Amino acid sequence: MYNASSIKAPCLVILSGHAARWSATFTNDAPSWADARVDEVSLNIPEPTVLKADELGRIEIAVHEGVPVIRRDIRAARWWARPLARRAAAREARALMRLADVAGVPRLLGWDGAELLRSYIPGAPMQQARPSDRDYYRQALLLLSQLHRRGVVHNDSAKEPNWLMDEDGSPALVDFQIAWTRGRRGAFYRVLAREDLRHLLKHKRTYCPQALSARQRAILDTPALHSRLWRATGKRLYKLIARRLFGYWDNEGKGRVRD
Repeated sequence: MYNASSIKAPCLVILSGHAARWSATFTNDAPSWADARVDEVSLNIPEPTVLKADELGRIEIAVHEGVPVIRRDIRAARWWARPLARRAAAREARALMRLADVAGVPRLLGWDGAELLRSYIPGAPMQQARPSDRDYYRQALLLLSQLHRRGVVHNDSAKEPNWLMDEDGSPALVDFQIAWTRGRRGAFYRVLAREDLRHLLKHKRTYCPQALSARQRAILDTPALHSRLWRATGKRLYKLIARRLFGYWDNEGKGRVRD
């Protein structure tokens, strides 16, 4: 895991037996890890596959030295949405750096304030895989606990496309652009972490209800106050803005593009 202090050193990432080398620079005065360089691994792919395109930019899958990678291009965002898109990408970069030693989340390959590169995790999104094996959820709970121990709350585990079933049937979690990364484990942090857990249990209730324990059912029955308020007031407005204004939906696993 990288140190937040000033570092300049060559880094080596191994992906499926392949390697890519780049220089990464992190400084204390750089906002949101914005100096993590990606210049040496910028992808010269003539026609990458677009997974998602909206006012917040473009997400593509491309191939670098035979290795599939995911590229989030902030430069493709609308001018008025670019600050928000950059902040979301910086948040994802910060979260992935904290989780560099955790299996089941993408590896951060680079972030320079305009382009974020991360490793590609092959697999099917939850709504397609429909995992019914209780071991999948046992591993998913362990994955969430590893995030939380490192001071990261995903904050978007309610969305099925963010959960993958990888090629060996294990869970993986993607899309950390609204993750909590401050690392402070106070009362509010614990509330958010519990909501991460509750949303995973909702998926378990959908696909593997027979494996829910009594304690897990009790957690499902007691959403946090902010979650109840959100459902009662803000959720409809959010959907209206997200769909009408941004044309936004999470579909990395489906490969669809907004018209």
